[in-house]
Amino acid sequence: MKHNTKQSNIPETNPDSKDDLKSLSMPEVEKKLESSPDGLSQAEAEKRLTQYGPNEIEEKSINPLLKFLTYFWGPIPWMIEAAAILSAVAQHWPDFIIILILLLANAVVGFLEEHQAGNAIAALKAQLAIKARVKRDGKWVTPEARELVPGDVIRLRMGDIVPADARLLENDSVEVDQSALTGESLPVTRKTGEAVFSGSIIRRGEIDAMVYATGVNTYFGKTAQLVQEAHTVSHFQRAVMKIGNFLIVLAAALIAVMIIVSIIRHDPILNTLQFALVLTVAAIPVAMPTVLAVTMAVGASLLAKKKAIVSKLSAIEELAGVDILCSDKTGTLTQNKLTLGDPFSVKNVTPDQVILNAALASRAENNDTIDLAVLGGLKNDLALKDYQVVHFQPFDPVHKRTEADVKDSNGNKFKVTKGAPQVILELSDNVEQVKSDVDKAVNGFAARGFRSLGVARTDEENKWQFLGVLPLFDPPREDAKATIATAYQMGVKVKMVTGDQVAIARETAKKLGLGTNILDAGNLGDSKTKETAAIAESIEEADGFAQVFPEHKFHIVDVLQKRDHIVGMTGDGVNDAPALKKADCGIAVSGATDAARAAASIVLMTPGLTVIIDAIKESRKIVQRMNSYAIYRVAETLRVLLFMTLSILIFNFYPVTTVMIVMLALLNDGAILSIAYDNVHYKKQPEVWNMRMVIGIASVLGVVGPIATFGLFYIGLRVFHLDHTHIQTLIYLMLSVAGHLTIFLTRTRGSLWSIPPAKILLFAVLGTQTLATLIAVYGLFMTPLGWSLAGFVWGYAIVWALVTDRIKLLAYRILDHAKA
Repeated sequence: MKHNTKQSNIPETNPDSKDDLKSLSMPEVEKKLESSPDGLSQAEAEKRLTQYGPNEIEEKSINPLLKFLTYFWGPIPWMIEAAAILSAVAQHWPDFIIILILLLANAVVGFLEEHQAGNAIAALKAQLAIKARVKRDGKWVTPEARELVPGDVIRLRMGDIVPADARLLENDSVEVDQSALTGESLPVTRKTGEAVFSGSIIRRGEIDAMVYATGVNTYFGKTAQLVQEAHTVSHFQRAVMKIGNFLIVLAAALIAVMIIVSIIRHDPILNTLQFALVLTVAAIPVAMPTVLAVTMAVGASLLAKKKAIVSKLSAIEELAGVDILCSDKTGTLTQNKLTLGDPFSVKNVTPDQVILNAALASRAENNDTIDLAVLGGLKNDLALKDYQVVHFQPFDPVHKRTEADVKDSNGNKFKVTKGAPQVILELSDNVEQVKSDVDKAVNGFAARGFRSLGVARTDEENKWQFLGVLPLFDPPREDAKATIATAYQMGVKVKMVTGDQVAIARETAKKLGLGTNILDAGNLGDSKTKETAAIAESIEEADGFAQVFPEHKFHIVDVLQKRDHIVGMTGDGVNDAPALKKADCGIAVSGATDAARAAASIVLMTPGLTVIIDAIKESRKIVQRMNSYAIYRVAETLRVLLFMTLSILIFNFYPVTTVMIVMLALLNDGAILSIAYDNVHYKKQPEVWNMRMVIGIASVLGVVGPIATFGLFYIGLRVFHLDHTHIQTLIYLMLSVAGHLTIFLTRTRGSLWSIPPAKILLFAVLGTQTLATLIAVYGLFMTPLGWSLAGFVWGYAIVWALVTDRIKLLAYRILDHAKA
């Protein structure tokens, strides 16, 4: 086939144009695209990809230089810049240089860390890239959707997100959900020849289509998003930002008091303002947004190594708090490797005939586990060669069966179907004669943990005749029982959710150690039903749910959330999407449809429950790192503000200079970023953000700190008889060393040595404090302290850290007792 690659052959989609490719007849579309239902060759596709570019909406990128300059604009940079200007006016050039270094360092660190966090998120998004089924060189392949070009023939199946604008080829109609694009609440039916748009979802059916527009040329252009936005503000981030606002208000109030007192005392106004500005900068958690972004991004990368891809960063916090996990059975708790047992067949029908007719109602290329198990049950690989499948209707959750129109070698036509036994029985004309035997067979299979598949075929009068039942066994995963036991130890109750019969669910649950309290979801309401207290309690107490439909999943999540549980829900199908969105943490399991992946917060790349439990452990560690940072940040701000304010108000003494404050802020923010990589032990219970605990512990540490510092102030003045400038250097080193020792106090609930710190955190703190000690000892921008006094400060700070650690443990006990 000859292909023309001139761009003019494929015009932009314009809804008002009569020549528009979405409204022309299919022969004209094929002619303009120079394609056919056989698709393109790989070589031609590559040529067109070079011409038209990737099938994606390019995100508007900001020039890195302009992005870097934004770090010099905003309330905090303005304060630093104002302090620098005041230093220049007062001709305090050392102060001016150091303040400029602080300004530049904040910008560089913030830019680099945000850039790395952005790269991490981009890498995660790449792993969630949508695949497309495309016919190239006459064969079906699955490249990334971004490689689609106009003229490609694609196959759309239930649960797929439509990857590009396309015209439907010959087959049954499909139902398409365009709500994300048009706001229509109900799916619309699309028939052969009609257009489907990029970003919509196939709700029912299966069909081939020809791509006519990609990327920015699609009908909805930039409104069609194929990948979910990954930057979401979580409850934790909002809470920590509230802490930041609280600290800003506290700093502003104390510094305002300081300025008023200084004015009353007739202190030099220029020096007072400069000191106040720099102190404000030191007190405000400048690095907080960067630390949070880095911690979340590093955490997302760690989860990715566990084969759990985070599509919404807020999911990390939600996953850490999950206390009930509603888990799919197939593929998550079981191996999803179906094996065919010995069939039950009605009178005058052989087991081989049951398998043959079920195989005719299967399609190997769909790679469906049930279809593959049925086809694998054929004793003769050539058994199907005498039959031609004229039309195939795929499985969907509404009809619960597949169906095929078949023609045999003699030209006889008939239909075959396979699906849920009760559905096939209702369809069959011989239901009265076989129902009791079929029910007995199905119940017998269910008691042994087998799923049942009913099979029927039309007779000469085109009436359905029930042929038999195929038993399918899906063995539990080898690691599932141990993993569920681990989940219970971690405070997470696993509830099995399956569409199978109650007997099958109960048998499987028993093998997995879940318990046998299985509810029949058919007795539950839907999302609009308000359950009685008794039924809501039974949902809460249940070990699992059988005969579950998608609306039941949504309802189960809703009831559990109303009973104050944080719920995780797994799913894989298009109809699971509402429940995945509703859950606190929606988890798309391995092999999930595009629609389920788009609705979920976390996408699993490998099957099984183990990866979910590993992800919960990792997310709890991430939340603990952020929790320890929050306590540290509040404690340090209180320590510095209280000590400075009380020194000035009570003793009329500036305990440190402006330069010292700037260097404190510079060294603190530089080292604290390493907390994102710290060693922590995950809790055995779900992590719930506790503002009262954070503020309580931070306040204790923030009050003990100034007491220790005033003690050193007294020793320097009365014991060592140091002058004003030497005391300032002494206090500077104390604030620096003790401040960094605080992070070792806040990172554990137990003794500070109960969990060894990560090497990167230890070396970051040792590095910055070595630098701070050298500055104090040799007097860079301050009076030299000497090694003996510096050694005394280190010893004093370490002793107080050990004392404070005991006080911290007591504070935790008191707060835990008060909570209980």
